[in-house]
This record gives sequence, structure tokens and C-alpha cells, in this order.
Amino acid sequence: MNFEHDPAIMTGTASAIAPITTPVTDDLVRGALDLERTEHGVLPHRLPARARAQYTDGQLALAEAQPSGVRLVFRTRATVVELDTLRTKMAYQGAPPRPDGLYDLVVDGRFAGQTSVTGGKVLLMDMATGAAETLPGPVGTVRFTGLPDRTKDVEIWLPYNEITELVALRTDAPVEAVPGDGRPVWLHHGSSISHGSNAAGPTSTWPALAASLGGVELINLGLGGSALLDPFTARALRDTPADVISVKIGINLVNTDVMRLRAFTPAVHGFLDTVREGHPTTPLLVVSPILCPIHEDTPGPSAPDFSGLDKGQLRFRAAGDPAERAAGKLTLAVIRDELARIVKQRAAEDPHLHYLDGRELYGAEDIAELPLPDELHPDAATHRRMGERFAALAFGAGGVLTADGH
Repeated sequence: MNFEHDPAIMTGTASAIAPITTPVTDDLVRGALDLERTEHGVLPHRLPARARAQYTDGQLALAEAQPSGVRLVFRTRATVVELDTLRTKMAYQGAPPRPDGLYDLVVDGRFAGQTSVTGGKVLLMDMATGAAETLPGPVGTVRFTGLPDRTKDVEIWLPYNEITELVALRTDAPVEAVPGDGRPVWLHHGSSISHGSNAAGPTSTWPALAASLGGVELINLGLGGSALLDPFTARALRDTPADVISVKIGINLVNTDVMRLRAFTPAVHGFLDTVREGHPTTPLLVVSPILCPIHEDTPGPSAPDFSGLDKGQLRFRAAGDPAERAAGKLTLAVIRDELARIVKQRAAEDPHLHYLDGRELYGAEDIAELPLPDELHPDAATHRRMGERFAALAFGAGGVLTADGH
């Protein structure tokens, strides 16, 4: 899959007839671990119901229901495809409206179009107080026309940053599920950077790009603000079939300031132990944080800077004190050193366990050219660079997640 553009595909709201309605069932959805039946249709989740029930944190609930890496996949001769969805779009009190989430169309492995949807709910956040309210809105329709009149495999990648209830799928020709093509399944867990942050679209997050370049099938458990070594996330990884696994650990532990070094080391061991219960010999890559200057040597938490919010600019700063490292507070430098030590220790008995320093994906040589716009999250160009680098390091010749890399 190369996600190259096919200019023949049209998007938008032009009148078209797609009279065949196909129920959205599990065999048409990839990248989700659970489908919840709602009054409108189905809601993809990236954590199973048991995990969601164990901690009903609002940030986690929002992140796991935003369908990063989730896509509808089907085979059809249809030239018109319509998808009714009910989105939940985020907005911030006092800030300009955020850009609409995007739907990417892929036909036979080639990027073929991109569009958004109108209507939907709005989750209005007050960053100063933490208060939130959900404003109602109507169902909208995503429409792609001008698809080639032949049997083809169609993928509709859902927005990585909008909760998306799937209401109805309509086409002008019958739809059938696509059998697996034998590609290895890559299961990945990380923070908002893996979730998508400021990527140009759902097929342009760095994990989606890496999967495309590496020829693997992605399940993305990148959870914005929620890569916190939670045991229920480890169990989700343990119980999900996969051929290769990666876990990116660090930035959320610093910017939420949830633990000290004394708790961090046993938590990493416990997390990896749980994953290994279900995947004892699966290639497993531990990835440390990318470069983030504000937290390299300064502990968290991260504090928002609201001074540019009225212009749509939200930035972050490190609110900790470097002197607190002596008391065990975590910084990215501390986490990298400890992760490297843990993996080296465990790899003596686990030859399929590997370590990647996140600065190989984005490091000191990159930051001058591609600075982090808000001091925490990469932009679209950086997502592309990270995806290309990860694909080469993990899935390229001799890559640690390939048959000849371990």
C-alpha cells in the first residue's frame, strides 16, 4: 500500500444515488477492538469494554473512542460510496473552531480521496476549568463518487480526532468483506503522537504511514494523554492477536506527572510481563520518547499556555523543577536511560525483545527544521518523517520487527 493519489475519485456532496444499504458489521471494520451498538448505529472502540469499565476517565474515554487507524474495508464494484456518520468534534471555549476531521479513501492500496462531514455533536471544553459539555447535532454524510467500475478493495479511514458513530453504509453495487491477505498484523501502543496529533489525515499519522511502507496491517492503540502503563491496556495488548508489537512509553508519564522512578521501573516490567503472557515470542519493540526539549531534563507536569488561544494557538511548558529529579521525578532523559536498561536486562532471556531510542525518529538534528508547534506534538511533516524512519528501522531489511531482524 502506498497511499498515492488517484485524481479520478471525487468527493463532496454532489447528488448521487447509492441505493444499497449494507449493515456495518465486525467483518467490515479493521483497527477496532470493539464495536458498541448505539441508538444511531455502531461506535468503534480501540479498547475493549472490560478495559473501559475499569477506569472511566474522561480523557481516556475520549481518546480510545477517537478511531485512529480504524477503517471500513470492503470489496465492491460500486462507483458511489456514501457513509452516514454522527461525529463528536472537539472545540475549546474562547478559541476558533478546530479543523474538521478527515476521511481518507483508499482504493486497491492507493490513496484516492479525502473529505470531511458536516453536522454532528460538539464536545465544548473549557481549558481553564476542565469543564465540558456536549452540544447535539445531526447525522452527516461522507460521499465519494467516480470510483472505477470494476471489482476493487475499498478502505475508508475514519478521522483520528473525532469520535465517529457509523450510521449507514450505502453503495450502488453490493458489498462483501475482504478476506485477510496474509500481511503481518502490527499492534502498536503509544501517546497522542502515535494517536495522530497534527497529522494531515488518518492515513498520514506516523503509524499509518509506517504500516503502509512496511506492508503490515495496523492496529493503533495510540491513546492521546493515556499512555500511562495502565494494566488494562497491557491486557488489551495481551489479548489482541498480532504478529509484531511495539509500545512507545514515556511522554505521558512525564506530562501528567503520575509516578516516580520507584513506581516506573516495576510498572514497565509488569506491563511487559502482561503483554508477554499472550505473546511470549512475538517480536516486541520498546520505543522511548522522541526529543521534546521542554521535558528532556525538566519534570512535569506540562502546563498549558493560554496566551494564544484566541488565535487558535495552544502551547505547553514544563511546570516541574529540575531539582526534583533527585526525588525520583521523571524526565524524558531519565525514562530513556531506564527503558534501555530494562530492555537490556530482559533481553538476556527474551531474544525477541528490542529497544529503539525515540530520538532516532525525531531528534536534535530535526528540531531546528521541524520544531514542535506547541512544544509537545509534531506537525504533519514530522509525522511523515517519523513514519518513514520507523518503517525503515522496524520493517526494512534487517529491521527489528522482521523475520531477519531477530
